[in-house]
Amino acid sequence: MIKIYRDHDDYVLENLERIIRVQEFSLDALFQANSPADYLTPFFESAHSEVIHQSPSEKHPWQAPVENQEIWAAGVTYMRSKSARMEESEQSGGDHFYDLVYEAKRPELFFKSTGSRARGHLAPVRIRKDSAWNVPEPELTLALNSAGNIFGYTIGNDMSSRSIEGENPLYLPQAKIYRGSCAIGPCLVVGDVVSPNSKISISISRLSQIVFQGDTSVSQLKRSFHELADYLFQENEFPCGAYLMTGTGIVPDAGFTLQSGDQIQIQIEGLGILENEVE
Repeated sequence: MIKIYRDHDDYVLENLERIIRVQEFSLDALFQANSPADYLTPFFESAHSEVIHQSPSEKHPWQAPVENQEIWAAGVTYMRSKSARMEESEQSGGDHFYDLVYEAKRPELFFKSTGSRARGHLAPVRIRKDSAWNVPEPELTLALNSAGNIFGYTIGNDMSSRSIEGENPLYLPQAKIYRGSCAIGPCLVVGDVVSPNSKISISISRLSQIVFQGDTSVSQLKRSFHELADYLFQENEFPCGAYLMTGTGIVPDAGFTLQSGDQIQIQIEGLGILENEVE
């Protein structure tokens, strides 16, 4: 297992034996490598790598671990997500639509963000000013190399405007893709560190009081990682690889909406904690 943190001017790499700071590192090259180990090992063996004696701090504002990777997302992959989408779309008559998506052979996949738009750990995320119902969506996120193979994982926050999506399913891009709508981090973890029992949890605080919390496990995901990855790469190409958010199994009830100043903490076992404040 290797953790990769992106700082402003360089990267911090951590394995079980060493923590190093490197400048001549490229996420694009890692995502293009046939073997991540072959690309990463020389950095730990190099005499030019700066050795660090403290683990990366959760209080440090790490940038999103992304360069030229596109960020995509899968929808309606958990029963709770299906129920929430049907609930928000009932008045518009779109509730049956999400029932069909959940049962269909082909998953729902949609573009979420470019690397330049993605926010990192402790960076602010946003809610749309033209939406009255906004929620975060905590999602296990796959790192896929340019050949479509899964080689790592990170934490994703798929910020969503439920009022806009509920008005009409065709408004999904506006509900999902806007400035500050995507956060990933705090690091990219390379290795087989996720199991069906891995817990995904979220906590939202307002004025230092918890106003929502919930958890689920990877075992509740309806579709396999490889199924989602295979569909993403069908008739498509990603020269610098891609991230794929796998959907959410935690959605607040209809009475809850995010407010400016809320603190969102998403934790996935083995991957750390991604924290963002709502602007």
